[in-house]
Formats: sequence, structure tokens, C-alpha cells
Amino acid sequence: MNELFQQVRILDPLSQSDRLADILICDSKIEAIAPQLTQYPSDSQITPPSGYILAPGLVDLYSQSSDPGHEDRETLDQLAQAALAGGFTHITLLPNTTPPLDTAATCQFLQQKAQTLPKKPQFHYWGAITRHLAGEQLAELDDLRQNGVIGWSDGKTLAHWGLLRRALEYAQPWQKPLALGLTHPQLQEQGVMREGPLSIQMGLVGDPAYSESATLAALLEIIAAFSTPVHLMRVSTARSVELIAQAKGKGLSITASTPWHHLLLDTSALMDYDPNLRLDPPLGNSTDRLALQEGVKTGVIDAIAIDHTPYSYEEKTVAFAEAPPGALGLQLALPLLWQHLIRQGDWTPLQLWNALSTAPHRCLQQPPLECTPGTQGGFILFDPQAPWTVDSTTLHSACQNTYWWGKTLQGKVLRVW
Repeated sequence: MNELFQQVRILDPLSQSDRLADILICDSKIEAIAPQLTQYPSDSQITPPSGYILAPGLVDLYSQSSDPGHEDRETLDQLAQAALAGGFTHITLLPNTTPPLDTAATCQFLQQKAQTLPKKPQFHYWGAITRHLAGEQLAELDDLRQNGVIGWSDGKTLAHWGLLRRALEYAQPWQKPLALGLTHPQLQEQGVMREGPLSIQMGLVGDPAYSESATLAALLEIIAAFSTPVHLMRVSTARSVELIAQAKGKGLSITASTPWHHLLLDTSALMDYDPNLRLDPPLGNSTDRLALQEGVKTGVIDAIAIDHTPYSYEEKTVAFAEAPPGALGLQLALPLLWQHLIRQGDWTPLQLWNALSTAPHRCLQQPPLECTPGTQGGFILFDPQAPWTVDSTTLHSACQNTYWWGKTLQGKVLRVW
């Protein structure tokens, strides 16, 4: 199939290019890009100027699959379709399936299941650091490596410092990343929202900011002793941004990401006790939100993560403090980030696309995607003006655990090659 898009806005963060041009796509391959194309196959389907954006596909650093184990929440196929509908051509799954991805056999099972899907993004997998994700004994890291994992993670903080040291030491020769959470449960003290005047006013147990920053400071001291690459997950506080900037200035082999919710919302959004905003780590205050935004713009925080976490209606329709932490995100992140950071903020489209595509691929040690002649697939078409309503007819997930349920958003992915 031959397609000519006239005067489409082409974003390519790898080359820092943002321009209007004609682009010819033949059988999912970019054949030509020019200010104006006059020679193209006579059977080409022509799309006139329409305000569309063509750009590399998005890359998610970590999301949670309910399949296997909780297919009633969301099947692997539903996750795949949600990813494509949101513009994600690459998805990296955390190991906390049931059973977890802590052995070669379970890793192979999920890989084979993904291969049977009729239409899917490219899946990557984090292998577990510890057996059963229990934080007590190392998993067979080499077996997982030989079965193609992108790196290792338990999807949470590895609270056993001695075990963390052994993991860093053991994985060092392979130079694949370990992805580490930052919230220590003993410091978190079962907090469900960021500790402060508002948590007291709302009568909810507070999670102090130092449950993250103190854990991060200790992690950085340990990481500094090894050359093993480490990805710091779910950064949520202004103090953490400062610590990461200092560590990068000293040359530590680290990358970092923040969840997309934390760039858009803060504790003021919790006044309605919406259990869909029960997140881990919890939303920070407005100072945290602005520091995270600035951290991503400057590159201190490398990337934006989606951390897509489906839960059933029954699981989330409980009191805020009793709700399991997590929310949907794959179909929602791009339009909402565009709406709040581009249309209402001071970000450039290239800054956003870098944080959602180019930088995540670098964190995963993969070659970044680009939009140049010869590129075969891996790019998307986005209409930033298209309205749609978040409901059961538009979301591919069987779940509805999102703050934006029932709301009308502006911005929709039209095509994925």
C-alpha cells in the first residue's frame, strides 16, 4: 500500500528535527521525505494537510501484565491493543505476573504467548532479580539473560542491601540494567498519600518524602561501587531529582524515569478520595510536580514511564486507603501529556517525544527509533486535535481504573506502522 501524507508535521528527536514536509510510505516503509513531493506512485492514497503528526513510536519502560494469573483484569492481547492504540510500539513488562518471570520457563511461556497475538507491539521483559520476587534469594540471572530479558527488576525496592550488592556484582559483566524501585517499606509505614498538611486534613496515613529520598541516597552509595548500569524507577520527589543530578555529575552509571501521572497531578487532586489516584509512589506536592517536569526537560530524569497497572472495578471501588495502587495509562498518556505539557505548558513537542521514545530506548540500551527514508515501521500518526471519550467503548482494557474515566480528551493516535 502506497500512502502520501502532504505537509504532515514530522518529529524526530534523534536528529532534533521538527518540520512540515511531504512523506511517502510504501508498505510500512518510509520511501521519501521532502518539502514537497511531486513524484510518487499513481495508486498512492493521498492525505492532504490536516495538522497530523508523524513521529517514532513510543517506548514504555515498565508496565504490568495481568496475564498470566489475572486475565480477568486484562489479557495480554488487550494490553497489546491498548499499547498500539496509545502509540506504543515497544512495551517492557515487569516480572510480577503469576507465576513471576523468575525462571527461564516462565519467561519462555510469556514470550511464546506474545508471539501468538495477531497484532502487537514489540515486547521486552524484565527478568526478576529475586526468586518469587520475595527479596530473599537471587533468581537465576544468567538463565534469564540467555532467554532474552532486557535486564532485571523486582518492580519494587530491593530492601536487602547485601542482596542488592550481590546482584550488582553478579550482573556487572553483562552490562545489562537493573531497574530498582526507590520507596523503602519500613520508611513508608503504610502511607497512602504524600505526608503533609493535606494528608492530616484528609485523615489519611502519610508517606514521607524521605521514604524515597533516603532510600535513593543509600542506593546511590551502593551503586557507586559498581559499574553495573542501573535504572531508577518511579522518581516522585523534588529531593530525588537533586540527588540524581548530583550522582550523574559524578559519572554514576544511572538512568531515571518518573511516572506520567506525577507530571500532571499532585496531592491537590486527591480531595475527592478517588481510589484511581491511589498510586505507589503517591502523588507529590506541587513543588515535586514542577521539579519532575524540569528534571525531564533538562535530562536529569531521562524518561517518562507509563507503569500501566490494570485493576478490576471491584478491586478499585473501595475506600482510598484500601485500594491497590496503580492505574491504566497506555491509551491515555500521550493525549494527556500533550494537552497539559504542550498545549497548556511550555514544553516543546520534541522534548515530550524524546522522553517517551528516544530516551526510554536508550535506558533499555536499544537503538532509538527515527523517521528517515528507509525506516521500516515503528512510527505512528497522531492527531493532537481529535476528541474522544474515555469509556468502555474506547479503552481496550477490561478495566476502568483511571482518574479520567468518562472524561473527553483531545489527541488520538490514528495509525501505527
